[in-house]
Amino acid sequence: MDFKTIIDRERQMPYYQQLEAFVNHEYQTHTVYPPRQRIFHCFNFKDYEDIKVVIIGQDPYHEEHQANGLAFSVAKGVPIPPSLVNIYKEAHDDVGIEIPRHGDLSAWANQGVLLLNTVLTVQAHRANSHKEKGWEVFTNHIIEAMNQREKPLVFILWGRQAIDKAKMIDQTKHCVITSPHPSPLSAYRGFFGSKPFSKTNQFLISQGIEPIDWRIR
Repeated sequence: MDFKTIIDRERQMPYYQQLEAFVNHEYQTHTVYPPRQRIFHCFNFKDYEDIKVVIIGQDPYHEEHQANGLAFSVAKGVPIPPSLVNIYKEAHDDVGIEIPRHGDLSAWANQGVLLLNTVLTVQAHRANSHKEKGWEVFTNHIIEAMNQREKPLVFILWGRQAIDKAKMIDQTKHCVITSPHPSPLSAYRGFFGSKPFSKTNQFLISQGIEPIDWRIR
């Protein structure tokens, strides 16, 4: 199994063909993020069998230059969004990383962290504008495919929308870590102090899997 096979299978389904028609029209008539060639960027780093951690976001950032196809990530040189600022604070408190000066999470993706939004496109300046158009079906199928894998992995679910995915995951095999979303609106309700990074590595080590180096250089 690999991501190309999974995605090609989805593309044959009627729901996806409707989604594709909608997305094509949106890119033709509006400003849409991320750049079109980056929609599936999160699948370009490690393949299906080499993923260690799945972090589930919501929809992409909707302001200019932000969304780059990796949940929570922005390119170097782009101001770090508030949710990612809080993620970095928690990583610093949890595993002692130095607070990064940029928001590019490719270093995590390169180690097998799948940074997956539940919706993969968004209209400029309109959060959730591509919600319930079909992306959730696609990303649910990705999560189900990851759940079917024999090799254990960690699912990090932040916020209500992500936590809803827990029912799709076999927790006798995989590790599920949940907390409130890192958004400034909710981080103080239990995201801070939830220690997702050390918990992830404890599980990976317990399964004989090399842990994630959470430092961002």
